[in-house]
Amino acid sequence: MNVETFKYDNRIVRAFGIATIVWGIVGMLVGLIAAVQLFFPDANLNFQFITFGRIRPLHTNAVIFAFVGNGMFMGVYYSLQRLCKARMFSDWLSWFNFWGWQTIIVAAAVTLPLGLTTSKEYAELEWPIKIAITIVWVAFAVNLFGTIVKRREKHMYVAIWFYIATVITVAVLHITNSMTMPAGWFKSYSMYAGVQDALVQWWYGHNAVAFFLTTPYLGLMYYFLPKAANRPVFSYRLSIIHFWALVFLYIWAGPHHLLYSALPDWAQSLGMVFSLMLIAPSWGGMLNVLLTLRGAWDKVRQDPVLKFMVVAITAYGMSTLEGPLLSIKTVNSLSHYTDWTIAHVHVGAMGWNGFLTFSMLYYLFPRLYRTNLWSTKLANYHFWIGLLGMMFYCIPIYVAGVTEGLMWKQFNHDGFLQYPNFLETILQVVPMFRLRAIGGTLYLVGAFMMAYNLYRTAKAGQFEPDTEAQAAALEKTVVAHGKSTWHRMLEGKPLFFTVLATVSILIGGLVEIVPMFLVQANVPTIASVHPYSPLEVLGRDIYIREGCLGCHSQMIRPFRSETERYGEYSKAGEYVYDHPFLWGSERKGPDLAREGGKYPDAWHFNHMDDPRATSPGSIMPRYSWLLTQKIEVDTLPSHLIALRRVGVPYPAGYENGPAQKDLQAQADKIVANLKLGSVKADSDKEIIALIAYLQRLGTDIKSAPTTTVTK
Repeated sequence: MNVETFKYDNRIVRAFGIATIVWGIVGMLVGLIAAVQLFFPDANLNFQFITFGRIRPLHTNAVIFAFVGNGMFMGVYYSLQRLCKARMFSDWLSWFNFWGWQTIIVAAAVTLPLGLTTSKEYAELEWPIKIAITIVWVAFAVNLFGTIVKRREKHMYVAIWFYIATVITVAVLHITNSMTMPAGWFKSYSMYAGVQDALVQWWYGHNAVAFFLTTPYLGLMYYFLPKAANRPVFSYRLSIIHFWALVFLYIWAGPHHLLYSALPDWAQSLGMVFSLMLIAPSWGGMLNVLLTLRGAWDKVRQDPVLKFMVVAITAYGMSTLEGPLLSIKTVNSLSHYTDWTIAHVHVGAMGWNGFLTFSMLYYLFPRLYRTNLWSTKLANYHFWIGLLGMMFYCIPIYVAGVTEGLMWKQFNHDGFLQYPNFLETILQVVPMFRLRAIGGTLYLVGAFMMAYNLYRTAKAGQFEPDTEAQAAALEKTVVAHGKSTWHRMLEGKPLFFTVLATVSILIGGLVEIVPMFLVQANVPTIASVHPYSPLEVLGRDIYIREGCLGCHSQMIRPFRSETERYGEYSKAGEYVYDHPFLWGSERKGPDLAREGGKYPDAWHFNHMDDPRATSPGSIMPRYSWLLTQKIEVDTLPSHLIALRRVGVPYPAGYENGPAQKDLQAQADKIVANLKLGSVKADSDKEIIALIAYLQRLGTDIKSAPTTTVTK
């Protein structure tokens, strides 16, 4: 047997580990600042760059892509080398991956507070950054597959299966959802409109959770838990079922985010059915890993690494049971747009991703520095404080979510809404928001404790940049598994395995998305709906910049409780010129789909300047800068050209002169209306454009019969 000597690269693992700690603390801190603003809106000090609407996407991106993303790379770069018995394919690509990813994170941290956003959830970064993400991800993919090809271990362990599915699926999702038309260096419009954009976005959004926050971490779970427990995985066959069922079923579930919306019923039903089927493989995987710990519970009680892992796996099981239950239409009718969804997401984020990341860090740092963990007691304190923080965060928000859903739907004995004023609901749940902030603080304190513990661990040890190992070359390896199964043979053929995994994830996406573009009946148009005026386009851009869709939906569901409160339910044809769609996923304020004409222009002006002057008790921040900042009229031509290219029927040459005249005429009309309300304003201020957009919402349906025609 020809035994070869080689070295594992620990430098790249350490780099991603440090980045995980740093960005984790940053992301949690931003989340805490956002949480405080929900009961103390003046906490932003009237500074436009840290308002809730702008830092909410910063928080989600920092936690998902900076904290969990770096944690994923850390775990993959450590485990893949050892599973393949080979150093990474290219050290240069490893470091390109690292510095490229950190550059993207910094770009996100700069652009999102500036309001440079596409508004699409988990995909808010503008097109130049998305291109950078693509390049870095390709580098990671080449490095991963190159390492698999040069491996010295013939059969690929289950963790590698999940890494392969992650690399392929994230690439497909990212490219498909990032199809935009640039209107400048930091402004673009989605290629898709309305219902089609909503389907593509939540096909991406749900599966970003599935294939960025779940599948890679399942692979890491299959590697690190057996290592920490020093026991083999309970069932190889259950691992096979878990993997293939998960990657095939997960991709179908996106439409469950759009139940009772203007999405066609057939797509909603597919999303619900496949979401329910996901319970089986998800729980099969959870039980497979928990049963791996059989006979090792004494070790679990003593080892903080295993404690974090057990809670992480339990949180995975709970969130993958709750997610399908929330996909049942009757349950979703209560939960959607409420804080129930927020609590559900954070069980996964804080419990599954957070605790598993903490466990990997506690596992890796002593091994990288060839020493023992500096303080097991401090790690145990972190465990209990983190767990307590998660409880203080999630339980009050569950209560808030159920309270919101029930209050929105409550009618009195006379058949009228019991709580017609949306603000009544918000005031009822504000105490829950305060408790959430306490939970977030505890969770953040735990992260600081971990950082200090790992720092002292590193100081006490000596870093080992390269770990020497020996293994036989692949062609010399003797298979010692007895009679090979079909899957054992498949594991020895990484290219064929990758093709099968790719086909598995493409089927669901194609079945759901293709008919939405090829079958015109799925998006019937409405004759009275016409494109936004130039001033309304710029006002809509301001609405997106300020993150207003993070608190306001634009989708009235076909429930009496909603039509009584907001007006006629929403229809697919209303959104054919919406690039991107702005249906929203949460309500901290009322739905705005029929906002146009409800209030005079002066009310909107005063409301944006000081929401508590018009709505006492409101948790909406002030937007007083809109009253002084000028509309960026110079950008209008490029915006109209970009919109025309994605299908909005503006006449050729309209942007060269007529558009500016129409803009000025509409602005002057709004200024005149404001004078009637004893408000003096200049026609070139951003508040004028935003008022134009808000007063347009829903008026196409109000002003004409809703006769439909099909293109």
